[in-house]
Amino acid sequence: MALKYQIVPVTPFEQNCTLLWCDETMRAAVVDPGGDVPRILAAVEKRGLEVERILITHGHIDHAGGAAELAERLSTPIEGPHEEDRFWIDGMPQQAMTFGFPGVRSFVPDRWLKQDDTVRFGRIELRVLHCPGHTPGHVVFFSADARLAAVGDVLFRGSVGRTDFPRGDFDALLASIRQKLWPLGDDVAFISGHGPMSTFGEERLGNPFCGDGA
Repeated sequence: MALKYQIVPVTPFEQNCTLLWCDETMRAAVVDPGGDVPRILAAVEKRGLEVERILITHGHIDHAGGAAELAERLSTPIEGPHEEDRFWIDGMPQQAMTFGFPGVRSFVPDRWLKQDDTVRFGRIELRVLHCPGHTPGHVVFFSADARLAAVGDVLFRGSVGRTDFPRGDFDALLASIRQKLWPLGDDVAFISGHGPMSTFGEERLGNPFCGDGA
């Protein structure tokens, strides 16, 4: 039994929507379906997956804009983010107008997530880490077995998430990274909300915003 993944870039923001699945049961989760739902569904069908969960790291439109449509199409529950991001999700139609995203609906997750919750699909279990800073309700999904984390917009290769949005907090972001992500281990690979993958060890060495030398 192993955790597999496929990154499916969506929206004009090239957001890394990610399919995670259990290779034994072929049951899956979709992380951050920001839009382009037909593209996501095509990737699910091509892999022969059965989606059990839609997981949301935070309430920005490029990460959550397609969640309501995808949940409706698949009859699948939405889990996440933390309830501190409710105002972002409630404001999804306004976000859509601001950024020119058509037909986007707000939603209420079937479960708000908090620190040390677990989410499951197939025989995979992910731990939830509440990592505020980019948004107040941002969460990260971590597989200890696979040494893999889906970090949304908390951390990027060579950078960190923006904190100039409403209720963003740079100090909180750095605390989330250093106190919650680094202790998971330098060997952990992570999928960001945008751009290429990296490892926590590489970022501790060279990231100019949050590395050990910053």
